[in-house]
Amino acid sequence: MYKSYSMELAGRTLTVDIGRVCAQANGAALMHYGDTTVLSTCTASAAPRDGIDFFPLQIEYEEKMYAVGKFPGGFKKREGRAGDNAILTSRVIDRPMRPLFPKDFRNDCLVDNLVMSVDQDCSPELLAMLGSSLATAISDVPWDGPCASTQVGMIDGELIINPTNAEKAVSDLALTVASTRDKVIMIEAGANCISDEKMIEAIYKADEVNKQIIGFFDSIIAECGKQKMEYVSAAVPEELFERIKSIVPPEEMETAVFTDDKQQRDANIAEVTKKLEEAFAEDEEALAILPDAVYQYEKKTVRKMILKDHKRPDGRKIDEIRPLEAEVDLIPRVHGSAMFKRGQTQILDIVTLAPLSEVQKVEELNEFITEKRYLHQYNFPGYSVGEAKASRGPGRREIGHGALAERALLPVLPSVEDFPYAIRAVSETMESNGSTSMGSTCASCLSLMAAGVPIKEPVAGISCGLVTGDTDDDYLVLTDIQGLEDFFGDMDFKVTGTHEGITAIQMDIKIHGLTKEIVTEAIKRAHEARLFIMDGVMKDAIAEPRKELSPYAPKIITIQIDPEKIGDVIGKQGKTINGIIDETGAKIDIDDNGMVSISGIDLAALEKAKKIIESIVNDIEPGQILTGKVVRIMNFGAFVQLSPNKDGMVHISKLADGRVEKVEDVVNIGDEVTVKVQEIDKMGRINLTMRPQDLKD
Repeated sequence: MYKSYSMELAGRTLTVDIGRVCAQANGAALMHYGDTTVLSTCTASAAPRDGIDFFPLQIEYEEKMYAVGKFPGGFKKREGRAGDNAILTSRVIDRPMRPLFPKDFRNDCLVDNLVMSVDQDCSPELLAMLGSSLATAISDVPWDGPCASTQVGMIDGELIINPTNAEKAVSDLALTVASTRDKVIMIEAGANCISDEKMIEAIYKADEVNKQIIGFFDSIIAECGKQKMEYVSAAVPEELFERIKSIVPPEEMETAVFTDDKQQRDANIAEVTKKLEEAFAEDEEALAILPDAVYQYEKKTVRKMILKDHKRPDGRKIDEIRPLEAEVDLIPRVHGSAMFKRGQTQILDIVTLAPLSEVQKVEELNEFITEKRYLHQYNFPGYSVGEAKASRGPGRREIGHGALAERALLPVLPSVEDFPYAIRAVSETMESNGSTSMGSTCASCLSLMAAGVPIKEPVAGISCGLVTGDTDDDYLVLTDIQGLEDFFGDMDFKVTGTHEGITAIQMDIKIHGLTKEIVTEAIKRAHEARLFIMDGVMKDAIAEPRKELSPYAPKIITIQIDPEKIGDVIGKQGKTINGIIDETGAKIDIDDNGMVSISGIDLAALEKAKKIIESIVNDIEPGQILTGKVVRIMNFGAFVQLSPNKDGMVHISKLADGRVEKVEDVVNIGDEVTVKVQEIDKMGRINLTMRPQDLKD
């Protein structure tokens, strides 16, 4: 018999089935929230993986289209590679869970989430976060959980716990907070320029809910939890550290790491490692774990320098930002380009504009998301860190960094009505020494302005770090962390925003949570830093969006037509619209609401296409003066095409003021002529005149 547990959560019922399925997994929980169902499992190998110096944890989030009663797209009609939403959800689940595993654990561990049904009012992503925590907590895999997660929205200033998809569509905040029973451990947010104070309020409103969920989980763990397994520790023996210190004293290691040049520091550490390898040449056991031991020694040295001596590896003050540089228009012919540099982190961003027909179509379980108009893509090639590594397409990290920078800029983008373009920004990492995602945010903002995208306000981003001691009040928050401070520190707290407020947050930590004081200080530091960046180097590079687009960017004209006349514009089997495209060279797209988008490089051609479409959809009335092309000649007159689906006739007596013997004496096929509508008879035939006297009247 399986056991079932329930609690009320934000007006809906959260139900957990334990022992119903997957008896051979280390831990499994069948989660239900409303009609959303997710199966969460945790499995681990019995022995550690040999030859690694990291914890091989995998978090998976699998979206199945049967969950929303649909076939997958494509020829095979089967789910394939994980989509961006699945990858981003896996990362959000990973971030609060990973710090709670033992640091010396090297067994393979997989936490898998299978989405089986979706109720649009109950988030499967949130349910997977809860299920991952519970499945791991009741398993025999060593883990210092549980943790819990809550989503927060905001509509008209009111905070909403676990908003529905319909509420998310109009919300000014998309916040996810994970907590342990004591502290906040993960924050992910997108916001429409929310104030620091409101963001902190929302974070700790979610934290209160998380504590209630953890109380519910504790009761389940007490009944169903397994005893945690014994495992082989991969920790470096303390005796080896003492032997290393006798060969390389702490002062020597401090000298090795104290430089603002990443390559020089790497060379210094390589020299230290070589010295130790020579000293331990006869000790194979020590040599096997020496790389990890040197890493740990370097880490302890950096942390001690920062926390006790207030001395950063590159000599900066605790709240000092690395040297900044920014410029625009580096690359010719592209629609917009910009370079942003912070210390040894350098990002080149390129913006491309396209008609709305180029928006990315999205196949997700969320029925409210069907397309993306703005794309931000991030690349991290090997050369950016001096590695001979070819690119094999974007990994999870690249997709995550691109999504963060994308989320940072979304609130300031113009509406489709004001700027009817699809927009793609690509951030190429030229050089990396920490915080490339925040560099990408700054570079893409500059590039958008250089491309003439009328963003509402500039956006900048910064990352704050943290080094903690033995107590909650023994800590130091660092502004603008470089790579070494990220690797050896306890936190990477990224915040983007405008002068008015926050647009995105992503918080990663390596400890068991942050106090409210640390969260508040990090947000305050990030606010000060982004103002410094925007008002300084970014404003000097480009102060506001350009008024004109690049000559190489497509021009777009939009007109609204009666939806009932869409068929007239398209014509039988597309003959009419294809004729306009062939004649003008313009690209024409029409949506179901009758919005016509005409795009191309030649503005005159676009205006011509617009005029033709208007002639099709607008009713012709007597008295109108129009321009048309002679398409047919008869003995009694000439037929003039007024639009692709409307012809009128000029009688021979109406071709000129005097007598005309022959129609060809005045006009020939293909001539462009100006005519006046004299009459539309009962049969709908349009009678025209070309006589100068009539045109004057």
